[in-house]
Amino acid sequence: MAPTEAKILLASMTAFPARRVFLRQIGLASAGLMARGAPLLAQADRQIFRSDVELVTTAVTVIGADGRLVADLEKSDFEIFDDGLEQAVAQFTKERVPVSVALLLDSSDSMFGQRMKDARAALAEFVENLLAPTDEMELMVFNHEPRLTTQWTMDRTRVGTQLAAVQPSGGTAAFDAIRSAIPTFDARNHPRAAIVLISDGADTASDISIPNLQAIVGPSDVFIYAIAVQSSNARIADQGNPYALQDVTSRSGGYTEVVASAADIGAATARIADELNKQYMLGFTPTRRPDGKYHTIRVRVKGDGYRVRSRRGYISGGRRS
Repeated sequence: MAPTEAKILLASMTAFPARRVFLRQIGLASAGLMARGAPLLAQADRQIFRSDVELVTTAVTVIGADGRLVADLEKSDFEIFDDGLEQAVAQFTKERVPVSVALLLDSSDSMFGQRMKDARAALAEFVENLLAPTDEMELMVFNHEPRLTTQWTMDRTRVGTQLAAVQPSGGTAAFDAIRSAIPTFDARNHPRAAIVLISDGADTASDISIPNLQAIVGPSDVFIYAIAVQSSNARIADQGNPYALQDVTSRSGGYTEVVASAADIGAATARIADELNKQYMLGFTPTRRPDGKYHTIRVRVKGDGYRVRSRRGYISGGRRS
């Protein structure tokens, strides 16, 4: 965070005590954090998850009637429902919260050639210039099986080196890769979480079924974004076609974008970065005691013409709510 930005944010925190408490919990700004650097920032980020009272948080994307992202709403504009019952919004910020991003890159035979070159270039640009310096990332490559090549890090060079080494071979198991990536977020350091997956959209090798994957994605707070490059090999009956991928990503609060060619991957990743830069973070305290069961979440913006995307549920009493 630049010094000027930090001063503006600190002034905002002084003017709004409730926001100051929340931002301090998630490690966005304080003079101490800026002086002591990223390790303390990461430590402060974890504080949002440490409480004797259960706090359920969700990132929220709001899209206006014109199709553009809306980033200037206030706490009073939101309503949040737990199993259909309205809850008080206990914590809120529209400032950018650091995010942990898992990059999932298809390394199957179908990504050979220009597709792989364009995908690597788009992810390199995403990591180097579109994420914030405080964000962290991990890299997972997948063909017929997923491989975590880089664990959570803020080292862009390390991720870039691993990206450059990816060589296509084998089949495609995109859904298995998502299943493998979600548990890694238990070790993340930031409140927000996202997966960015790039594939040709034709899953040919996954073991997990779509319903079973949806059951894993549903309680998670990880937004899943997928970029599917159109493939002549993708069949409507194939579980890996973009329609099936959309079923999974929409359940997470994210989306699937189908692009006509690999040359469009860069613009698609830029749109994902723009959304990550304009999300809200909301939190509420359930009125019931933790019961270990799944409960639904719905976030709504007052007024007409808004579309809202957020996580759809949580497990009460889970490690990260």
